[in-house]
This record gives sequence, C-alpha cells and structure tokens, in this order.
Amino acid sequence: MIFEHMDRIVFAGDSVTDMESAQPVGEGLFENVGKSYVRIVENMLAAFYPEIYLRVTNSGISGNTSRDLLQRFDRDVVSLKPDWVSICIGINDVWRQFDSPAIPDEQVSPEEYRSNVEKMILSVKDNVKGVFLMTPYYMEPNAEDWMRKRMDTYGAICRELAEKYGCCFIDLQAVFNDYFQYRHSSYIAWDRIHPNQIGATVIARAFLEKCGFDYNHRPGEE
Repeated sequence: MIFEHMDRIVFAGDSVTDMESAQPVGEGLFENVGKSYVRIVENMLAAFYPEIYLRVTNSGISGNTSRDLLQRFDRDVVSLKPDWVSICIGINDVWRQFDSPAIPDEQVSPEEYRSNVEKMILSVKDNVKGVFLMTPYYMEPNAEDWMRKRMDTYGAICRELAEKYGCCFIDLQAVFNDYFQYRHSSYIAWDRIHPNQIGATVIARAFLEKCGFDYNHRPGEE
C-alpha cells in the first residue's frame, strides 16, 4: 500500500466529500470526519492496516465550486502540511449552470475550472507524496443528457490535468457508469449527485483501488 505510518491525507471537495464533517476541517474522534466516502476510506484503512496510523482529514464544504475551494485552499489544505491530497470538485461548477441559469456569476466556466484546479495542484504537488484528482460526475447513464454532457467536459479537464502533472486520476463518472449496468441511480442517489452510504462506498472503493489496498492484508505478514 502507498500510505506510510503517520501520513496525513487531506480530502478537499464539496458536499460529496463533506457530508456533515466538522467545519472547516474535520478529523479525529466521533463523527468529525463526516459520513462520506472519506469516513469509509478511514474505516477501511484502520480496519485492514491497524499497524499503520494515518491522519485522515476532511476539508470538504457543502456547496463549494472550484472557485470557492481555491479561495480557501491555502487555509484548509496547504497549511495542514499534508502528505497526500485528494481533490474532488466541479459538480457545483456545472450544477449552477442548470439550476441557476440566470445567475452567471455563480457559475464556473470550463476555462476557469481548469485554471482553478491547476492552481490547486501546483500549490501542493512539490511538497506532497502524491495528489489524487477525482472527476465530478452526474449519475445519469444517458451521455446525451444536457447536464451529463456538460459534466463530462469537466471530467475531461481533470483527466488532462492529471496526465500533465502526474496526479492519480480517478474517473468517478466511469465508476458510476459501470455500477449502473446493474442498478438504477436512484438506488444510491435520488438527485443523481449526493450518494447514500452505498454510493459513498462505491467512491471509497474506487479510491482505495488506486492506493494498493490489499483486502487480504494481515499485520505482521510479509
């Protein structure tokens, strides 16, 4: 597994990351880390690798666009001196274009989105062991749906930036597309955005697959 004893992993994002975490930064005892995929990732790492102490920090804030996250990135990510950073942002950048079409100043264009995410990557990449970049997604199998098509544009930007800067790329849209070959999106998210615990587990599994996570790991065994 890629994580080492006493590493700090900071997860930055919006409501999909947040899910009732302490604000502005959630970690430690009780439910401070929230109920999102971040909680499940921490659970799995602690359960399967008890000999490795990891500091898992949730820096997600509900409603954030990439513009919002960039504005607080120094405070809620960089200043925490993470060893690993995960960025999952962009859903609200797209959503505001559809649920608030008459308020353009709340929307984030693809060009601004690319610039915002690139600035986040550049602010940490030389001081961390690795950066994870997760795509925004829309749980709509029809790729011609207006919002799904727009979301794919932002996902493609994530892929482009991940390749440019050597980030670990996690295509959540593809992950959900695979899942929906077997179950309807309403099974995990009625609004096709906010996952229930099953959906959060799907995201956590996709993340752990990129980390060399071994479900057969036994402490003390080579």
